[in-house]
Amino acid sequence: MQLEELVVQFKNKDVKAFETLYEMYHKSVQGVVFNIVRDKESAEEIAQDVFIKAWNNADSYAAKKGRFFTWIINIARNAAIDETRSKNFKNNSKNLDAQIFVDILETHDSLDSKTDAIGIRNFVNKLKDKCIKVIELLYFKGFTQKEVSESLEIPLGTIKTRNRNCINELRLMLK
Repeated sequence: MQLEELVVQFKNKDVKAFETLYEMYHKSVQGVVFNIVRDKESAEEIAQDVFIKAWNNADSYAAKKGRFFTWIINIARNAAIDETRSKNFKNNSKNLDAQIFVDILETHDSLDSKTDAIGIRNFVNKLKDKCIKVIELLYFKGFTQKEVSESLEIPLGTIKTRNRNCINELRLMLK
């Protein structure tokens, strides 16, 4: 079955289409979420919530605005960021194992192997270094544009423009 047909059926609340899309994308969604929350159980739970949210808001997906995969990954990224900003997450983070922080520090400067699980690492690595840094921080580390601006010591407007241009470069590679 073609992806377009599957998405139409998903939007029409076909349970089989939901199950098929879940099987196709749940590992990728979970990988993106894990890169942000750094907790396997939370990532699994959030990934399931992402699919429920997508199901409930299927009408908001428009093929002419982008691919289904991109749409659901953006939902996942936003859900993971929301989770990291929650009071419960912050309280639980106070008691995390020190190994998690070692892992974060070790992978902070480059795209890690978990990113490769969603099949985008090869494309991102083909971009210019300035794009890799911005995309890594925004999409794989869960930084806001303002946080990226501060971290890289680059004006916020430049970060926004660079993000847009780099994502466009990725889109061209994927066509």
